[in-house]
Amino acid sequence: MLKVLYFAQDLADPAVRRRVLMLLAGGARVKLAGFRRDANPLATISGIEPIELGTTHDGRFVQRIGAIAKSCFSLRHALRNVERPDVIIARNLDMLAVARKAVGVFGGDVPIVYECLDIHRLLLRRDLAGKAMRASEAFLGRKARLLITSSPAFVEHYFRPLSGISAPTMMLENKVLELNDATARPVAAAATPPKDRPWRIAWFGALRCRKSLALLSAFSRRMEGRFEIVLRGRPAHSEFDDFDGFVRNEPFMQFHGPYRSPEELGAIYSDVHFTWAIDFFEEGQNSKWLLPNRLYEGCRFGRVPIALRGTETSRFLAIRGLGMLLDEAEPEALVGLLGSIDPERYAEASGRIATCAAETWIFNRSDCEGLVRRLSVVVSAAPPRIAPTLSPTPQNESGLS
Repeated sequence: MLKVLYFAQDLADPAVRRRVLMLLAGGARVKLAGFRRDANPLATISGIEPIELGTTHDGRFVQRIGAIAKSCFSLRHALRNVERPDVIIARNLDMLAVARKAVGVFGGDVPIVYECLDIHRLLLRRDLAGKAMRASEAFLGRKARLLITSSPAFVEHYFRPLSGISAPTMMLENKVLELNDATARPVAAAATPPKDRPWRIAWFGALRCRKSLALLSAFSRRMEGRFEIVLRGRPAHSEFDDFDGFVRNEPFMQFHGPYRSPEELGAIYSDVHFTWAIDFFEEGQNSKWLLPNRLYEGCRFGRVPIALRGTETSRFLAIRGLGMLLDEAEPEALVGLLGSIDPERYAEASGRIATCAAETWIFNRSDCEGLVRRLSVVVSAAPPRIAPTLSPTPQNESGLS
């Protein structure tokens, strides 16, 4: 059984929970370690007790660097009861530094897999700071055996032309995890709303985009109740002046808190009609290239996605003839796109989603087993283990001699 040590930048991130569940379903033994940003009991995993390396704060880059450096000095102690893993997965650049330190703790020859699902804006700067960040990533990842990412645009626009990472790439899209059915259920077409109820646009997941919040607010007010905006997930409060106060004062917007994925997806998407698959966070860069979780979640349940033209999401949808594509990020454009929607037009758009194979939107148990097999190949291709030389000089607790 493959033994995986998974380093996560945020133990409360639902996406971390999904990846660990995938590894477990694929037959791996998983030890989870990382940093805590906030409390999110919905991200807990039965049977997994994570090793907490410290606390970091969203949007405070300098503080995160300090927390990572501190954790590296005490990593030998933190991992004292962890069995030597077959492979270490580092989620994002922060954890790549910690993973490199962990390799030394375990003897210097454990293969590292670099999982990067977002390209931080600092990595894309053309000045000295950006060059230094990319050089750090290239240095820390020079021995990575595999790169896992979630969108072809990340490879096309960053990893191939700018990054110094030379590892083979594995594409793992942000699909919905479904482990219960031997065969995937077909996608069901979304029901049209009753005549006396409004259309509902879902913005679910990581809520970090001020521009989206303002745009959806202006649009819903302009439509005077014909459309409601339903928010669920984890707001990045550092990105908003007062998220809770803003939503509380909106007449056609509701926030219902976090949700458990994948267990609650069917219930929360059953009450909406459209999925907001637009993100202006780090506009023109990461937000233009990503394929968000909510794209796959909404389409899995037949909800019609709204995407911005010129993005990887719109390209993904256009190839398949799906979704509603917004020409520009203005309330007037959104009114023009959705203002004349009727049950017949909506049923047609939702019906096109229903014709897609369920595998377009989901990971099943077989996919999880395929992931673990790929990681096993990484392990088998690693150089043979060289036993560490015993030194008469004792090492300190941090592992630094």
